[in-house]
Amino acid sequence: MPNIKSAIKRTKTNAERNAHNATIKSAMRTAIKRVEALIVNNDADNAKAALSVAAKRIDKAAQSGLIHKNAAARYKSRLTKSVNGLSA
Repeated sequence: MPNIKSAIKRTKTNAERNAHNATIKSAMRTAIKRVEALIVNNDADNAKAALSVAAKRIDKAAQSGLIHKNAAARYKSRLTKSVNGLSA
């Protein structure tokens, strides 16, 4: 445990940010899994709705630096391609 006041604050801040980032990343992963589950069930309408939610969560994670912007683009591209494949 740190003894210096600034180090104590930094430890506390790091723990808070870690918890915050974990919730955002978890919500992103959950949204992606929801879209993938709807794709497996061939539910095109609900998959499109869930895709917009997932894209928003992915963009937020990339914007805050939790994932790389190219990784975000890759996730969105693959999900969109799969959802579009349902209606074709």
